[in-house]
Amino acid sequence: HAMDIAHRDHLLAAFHGVVAVAVLLLCLLAEVLVFALRLRTALYLVPVSAMLLLCFFRRRPADIGLVDFSCLKPPRRLRLPLAKVIENFKLCGCFNRDTVEFMTKAIQAGGMGNETYLPPAMHCIPPAAAHADAIQEAHALFFPTLDDLFAKTGVAPSAVGALIVNCSGFCPAPSLTAVIANHYGMRSDLKTFNLSGMGCSAGVVAVDVASSLLRLHLHSMSCAVVVSAEIFAGRFYVGNEHAKLLLNCYFRTGCSAALVTNKQGMAAGVPIKYRLVSSTRTNQIANDRSYRSGYWDDDEGGIAGFTVGQGVGRMFSEMLRAHLAALGLSILPWREKLRYMAALLLLSLRIRRHKLVGSAAPTPAFRVAADHFCLPSNNRPIISRLGQGLGLGEREVEAALMTFHRFGNQSAASLWYQLAYLEAKGRVREGDTVWQLGVGSGLKANSLVWQRVAGAGGRDGRGALGPWVDCIHRYPIKES
Repeated sequence: HAMDIAHRDHLLAAFHGVVAVAVLLLCLLAEVLVFALRLRTALYLVPVSAMLLLCFFRRRPADIGLVDFSCLKPPRRLRLPLAKVIENFKLCGCFNRDTVEFMTKAIQAGGMGNETYLPPAMHCIPPAAAHADAIQEAHALFFPTLDDLFAKTGVAPSAVGALIVNCSGFCPAPSLTAVIANHYGMRSDLKTFNLSGMGCSAGVVAVDVASSLLRLHLHSMSCAVVVSAEIFAGRFYVGNEHAKLLLNCYFRTGCSAALVTNKQGMAAGVPIKYRLVSSTRTNQIANDRSYRSGYWDDDEGGIAGFTVGQGVGRMFSEMLRAHLAALGLSILPWREKLRYMAALLLLSLRIRRHKLVGSAAPTPAFRVAADHFCLPSNNRPIISRLGQGLGLGEREVEAALMTFHRFGNQSAASLWYQLAYLEAKGRVREGDTVWQLGVGSGLKANSLVWQRVAGAGGRDGRGALGPWVDCIHRYPIKES
């Protein structure tokens, strides 16, 4: 079946090529006839216009749409209350008292609830770190999530033309994309990409890669799947360097999968749910301070862990300002752009007239840039400060805060759990825009802006509750 689909796509691409050549030859023939028969001068424009229209439609970027997405709800047996997490730290035998106290304070201040999940390897004391444990964890994340996605959309695995998997810390051989392609018997011309080391922004990068592939292979590829997950087995830090402990405190297990399409050749009855409005990527990798803001290395005892560098908050702010300047050009409405320009002009005049020093620069009101927001889910204080910096209110940051409370920080997958929260609450209406902002190591900031379109195909309702199916009625939870 996969071979038949591959043959169909190649024949379809060849057919479009033949049609384009035929139209071009007909235009040239018409031009020659007009010249040979000495027809009216105005008729010269007809074949020329036809050729220009052909070039326009062939070069016009294809619209990219999100058919649907799925988020894993791990089994209940993998829940680990915070008190049990802290107890495991004490029983682990690898942390001193100061380290346990540091992690305890970080967890208690983070705003995470008692129903987050950790993989089986993390329930062991000490945590299991074998390669087989990591592979087993990958299977438990990928396959249930993708099974749900294919069942939800009605698209067969053999119809997928590209597969992009992002997992920052685990890169086995065969690759994670090979694990998935083998399990589902995907087509032999499947284009696979494994993204690693990009942190929480990798999911947005993966969608950008998928959209570029779908536009490049417009007539031979109709859909791509993006999978976001983190593998914990073997990546848990068992040392006592405080700068390496935050991943132990906040990161939890989860997985998301999204089906993206260029709407060319998609099966009838599979409408898109969202249209991609904007994709913006910004990085400061060339800046050494930014580059060293987060990295894997060994501590003095030779134990590997992820270090959160000094001054990361300042570098994060600089990175975000540069990103928002680029993003604002495409997503801010004109009235807000004009208001912001006027505010900058007034500030400049005040500084010149009164010689003011240290005046706070105005910021655009990004609250009007989108209807809904999916933000980096690091912890409650950081989410709240980010929301304030963007001019967002409690309702706008609610999805990020509640996702962190219920599921913890799931790296790149967190943005999709937040979108699932918004859908489960019934807030995303036709025509609404959703802004997904991811920030990862490097530093890099990446954004996607989606617009909800009609024709969800009846996929709303209880099925849209996704991982929130048994708890959405309890949210939002007010901070005590």
